[in-house]
Amino acid sequence: MCNALRTLIIGYLIYRRKNGTVKIVSPILKFAICSSAILAVACSQQDVPQTEAAAGSENVAPETTEASSPAVMPRTASTEGASVFFISPADGDTVTNPVGIEFGIEGMNVVKAGDNQPDSGHHHLLIDTDLPDFGLPIPADEHHIHFGDGSTSTEITLEPGTHTLRMILGDHLHIPHDSPIMSDPITITVK
Repeated sequence: MCNALRTLIIGYLIYRRKNGTVKIVSPILKFAICSSAILAVACSQQDVPQTEAAAGSENVAPETTEASSPAVMPRTASTEGASVFFISPADGDTVTNPVGIEFGIEGMNVVKAGDNQPDSGHHHLLIDTDLPDFGLPIPADEHHIHFGDGSTSTEITLEPGTHTLRMILGDHLHIPHDSPIMSDPITITVK
């Protein structure tokens, strides 16, 4: 299953030029290829049923293993005291579409995704969702909006009603820092 998935992802993310060489299309695709390689390695690892010490003993029962959890990726250290916050809207605001959002940051720098500079990251906007797994890249879907271009403001359209927003800073690979830098959640009402 893992090899088929890896082959499918790599086949989708690269193309062959006329001279037959393989070229990776963009930095984001490079990240995806690296992620699929890590996934392939994680999928190919098998649990060893006994310890080395027990291997020579016939009377020792093999160790049991608990259900495996998803592989986690290395996390970039955050700067102590760093924070992200909403400049606008404010918690409790009633707004209309398009909703203008401005992100604030203190103690770190905003850079584009893929730019591995110390004390830096890029914004992710979480809409009506829980916090992501801190050991994995932040998902990219309608509830997790990436600002890998390094932008610090945006306009979004939301359905009328109440919505909860939260920001989280991701490193060059979209992984939350260690310790995560995230805002308090805010609630807005869209008319």
